[in-house]
Amino acid sequence: MLGTVLAMVALHILPRPATIVPLPCPAAGAPIPRTVAPGIGRAAIDEVNNRWHPLGAGSLRMDAHGEIRVRHDAAIVPQGYSLTVDGGGVAIASGDDAGTFYAMMTLAQLPVRNRGRWDMPCVRIGDRPALQWRILSDDVSRGPLPTMRYFKERIRTIAAFKMNGYSPYMEHVFVSPTDPLPAPLDGITPAQLSDLDRYAARFHVALIPQQQTFAHMHNTLRVEQYAPAAELPHGFLLSPNVALAADYLARVIAQELAALRAPPFFHIGADETATLGEGATAQFVAAHGGRGAVYARHVQAMAKLVAPARVMLWDDGIQADPTILSQIPKTAVVVNWHYGAGEPFEKYIRTIADGGLAQMVAPGADNWNEIYPAIDVAIPNERRFISAGKRAHVLGLFQTTWNDDGETLFEETWYPVLYAAASAWEAGDVDPARFRADFPAAFFGTDDAGYGGDFARLADAGARVGTFSNKRFWADPFDTFDFSLMANVDLTALRLDAEAVETHLLRARPPLHSNAAAVMFLAARRYDALGRRYQIAPEVRRYYSDASANPSDGVRDLFWCKYWFWEQRDSDLELLPLYARAWRYEDRESHLQSNLERYHLDAQLAIRRADAIDRATYEYYVPHKPLPSLDSVLGIAND
Repeated sequence: MLGTVLAMVALHILPRPATIVPLPCPAAGAPIPRTVAPGIGRAAIDEVNNRWHPLGAGSLRMDAHGEIRVRHDAAIVPQGYSLTVDGGGVAIASGDDAGTFYAMMTLAQLPVRNRGRWDMPCVRIGDRPALQWRILSDDVSRGPLPTMRYFKERIRTIAAFKMNGYSPYMEHVFVSPTDPLPAPLDGITPAQLSDLDRYAARFHVALIPQQQTFAHMHNTLRVEQYAPAAELPHGFLLSPNVALAADYLARVIAQELAALRAPPFFHIGADETATLGEGATAQFVAAHGGRGAVYARHVQAMAKLVAPARVMLWDDGIQADPTILSQIPKTAVVVNWHYGAGEPFEKYIRTIADGGLAQMVAPGADNWNEIYPAIDVAIPNERRFISAGKRAHVLGLFQTTWNDDGETLFEETWYPVLYAAASAWEAGDVDPARFRADFPAAFFGTDDAGYGGDFARLADAGARVGTFSNKRFWADPFDTFDFSLMANVDLTALRLDAEAVETHLLRARPPLHSNAAAVMFLAARRYDALGRRYQIAPEVRRYYSDASANPSDGVRDLFWCKYWFWEQRDSDLELLPLYARAWRYEDRESHLQSNLERYHLDAQLAIRRADAIDRATYEYYVPHKPLPSLDSVLGIAND
């Protein structure tokens, strides 16, 4: 038993199984199995091997007399399983094939390092999901658009942590055979969508199309041939009463459905429709019962187009006008999206439940517009919202990530995404401290607790900067308004947090998901650079002021001003290839140059300012002329 107890201490499994009972075991633990009997799918074996091989724990192969045996048990609920590991091998009993797959995903995380070798703890595990659906909603429309390789890596990773739905959020990125103009030139083709659907199914992940059909349609409406369908000129909202819009949606939805086998749901978007009735539809809305009634007509029409898939839609329109609930199909699934830690989530859930419709809860990774996700906001949001959903017996989780400013990288989001996955699977509350302790082993394959500290420090850095940290990064600290937004930030503490993460990650090399660690490093370096940018501005102003006050001994101060701008230039150009490498690991090329241009422009600005200081030095200071104001030298129009 001693070997079992020691092994149990080292278990860090995500999601945490419902029950783990130690069994008698040799002191060193059970040996790692090497063979799998028939009845276990190839995808499950691949998932295990993709984890075990980099860890040095070996690999699995099929064998008629495999050490891992499986049987179906009608008494076990769908997706549920029992897993027994002892000296005689591994026995899996499951309610269905998905349950077998999830047993294998738990088995993949079971090996523990014991005196230089990998062993299995002897355990009996019983497990089942708290929520039937655990879906990742992935914004692929506002900049980052995954390569097919990374789409598949993303699907494999969520499956490994027992998520069973993947929903790419599409505004204009689907390359319609009949309407190709709105899509980027490297958009998602029908063949690619079909490939992803088949691939996801291997891992017991349903591909759930999410096609905006109402608002968020500017990238279609900017194309002149679709402009007449806009509520406002080349705007944001499709006019639901215009035949051009209805025909366009019918074609695109039919083509997306034709690329898929049989999706259980089809998400039609329909959020943020505040401008409905303010333009082309004003008379139509007035004549047909108002905005709520017209909104419901649109949902009804889309439900017919997507059938037999169940129509899904966002809840904000319904929360504003609950009468919509009685006017849309009872088979509809409302996706209840609310962010922040302090929202009254039970209130929103109750609104939908009182209307008699099924719903999913949709917390957010809080990654949008940020250098790194605001973990201190995302985790409480997910924890409270998913817990409220479990108490209300909602249909599932619809975890969201967004890329509002087009700069964010998905590899940054694994920590909050997988916290949500664990919360939706586990019946009880997922303590954030326990999750932080489990995450390094479960995700990175290492017992290095330093990663937990990295996440805490990145959260602290983000909290110090505040929301929209990408905007803060690109703001001009020499602009008095922009500088004022950071005036109360402890820049030293910000940078020390960031540099502690950088130092750890320069030394650490996780065996799994090393690119996610590299993106953590990039985020830490950007926080460090951000803090330094807001230190440079007052330092340059002070050096310049000292030079102005010392007409015979200030050249060195002016040189410092120039060097500080060179430092900013070098920082931008050091970050640029790190960002480009991170982008290319996951995303297609189309939007990359737009983001890299920010680094180029900021470096050019620093070069121009360094040159301007140099000119002021030799045109004014050296000839003993009074120095102009720094703002005039730098061309800054501060009021």
